[in-house]
Amino acid sequence: MKKKEQTLYLECSSGISGDMAVAALLDLGADREVLEHALQSLPAEGFQTAVTRVKKSGLDMCDFHVILDAEHENHDHDMEYLHGHEHAPLHNHKNGHSHEHKRTEETAHVHAHGHRGLPEILRMIGYGDLTERAKQIAVRIFKILAEAEAKAHGVPVDEVHFHEVGAVDSIVDIVAAAVCLDNLNITEVIIPKLNEGQGTVRCQHGILPVPVPAVVNIAEAYRLPICVTETEGELVTPTGAAIAAAIRTSGKLPDTFTVEKVGMGAGKRNYDRPSMLRAMLIRPGVEERDRICKLETNIDDCSGENLGYTMERLMEAGARDVYYTPIYMKKNRPAYQLNIICTEEDVERLEQIVFEETTTIGIRKLPMDRTVLPRETRMVQTPLGEAQVKVCRLNGRERCFPEYSSITALCRKHGRSYREIYQMIQDACM
Repeated sequence: MKKKEQTLYLECSSGISGDMAVAALLDLGADREVLEHALQSLPAEGFQTAVTRVKKSGLDMCDFHVILDAEHENHDHDMEYLHGHEHAPLHNHKNGHSHEHKRTEETAHVHAHGHRGLPEILRMIGYGDLTERAKQIAVRIFKILAEAEAKAHGVPVDEVHFHEVGAVDSIVDIVAAAVCLDNLNITEVIIPKLNEGQGTVRCQHGILPVPVPAVVNIAEAYRLPICVTETEGELVTPTGAAIAAAIRTSGKLPDTFTVEKVGMGAGKRNYDRPSMLRAMLIRPGVEERDRICKLETNIDDCSGENLGYTMERLMEAGARDVYYTPIYMKKNRPAYQLNIICTEEDVERLEQIVFEETTTIGIRKLPMDRTVLPRETRMVQTPLGEAQVKVCRLNGRERCFPEYSSITALCRKHGRSYREIYQMIQDACM
């Protein structure tokens, strides 16, 4: 059976990274066995993964951890290394930063273990036992990352060798995210904005400003909205930004939606805010819907007075609306089309009135779904007395519509114009 297509909302109030994204998707219900099988099929070594539960700010959430052996270890979560620039030794970490790498005898050994170009990475993904869709997602993420790094370093994409992104743990994060997205059958992804920190961060090249160049390049190329916070530190890693750019289909949440499931993914770094990514499977909602009917008939041999009286009877009998449309019938005879909007319960009674009061011998009936705004009737106090208004809500705001009968009653009572009374009632709604 084909899985239901899912809409994902990523709330990146604490940024986004590869491990946070994977953890949040696992917490949403992505199949761990499917993920483990996919990762084990990759032609890579020196790692194992652990999925555990942790607490941040008292909240229970999922943690996805890529555990490296001594040869592949990095300092991605070493806060002293990342931000303690004065005394920290220059080591490597996997934030997604890359550097141009020339193949020399001195660097051949390092390249074999840590440096991979885009072609090598794409071949690794191709060897893995992943679905075609998961492979496509992973490839797209890496290509976005390669383009951003190539621009940052001023070299062609094929000449960029990923020192950190090409490292095993980053490959695992990206492939894992792609497998989980595919497993959940997520087809729409809404990311309104990415919260980012400020200051500087240490990488292989030295000290870089936050957001780092690769993140800025991705945000520029894919129109990712970034909100810089007062947090001193890197909240959005290049890997996280590339994942967001690859899967984002919209930046706007529906006006209303139902949350079907929530996933919380923990980050490893510690800042002034909890490092976490909240993911929600949502079902976009609509405003209140109801079922109505439209009745219509063409009439070419009734007087205007006859039609006017018919309208009055129909409205008194409960029609939601009644109107006439001028038309031409056979032999170019001028006529009117009578249109009635009503509930299904009122159809029979209103049809009877039409047959009684007009010359028609047939009525067309069209059932319809109607979308309506939430609304209510209120009484407001004006300087000239009470008036009835209809109040509707849209996007959290209210709209006020004075009722015709209240307007005309006050007009007649006080000898004021329609426009003056209408505005007075509107002002009373404020």
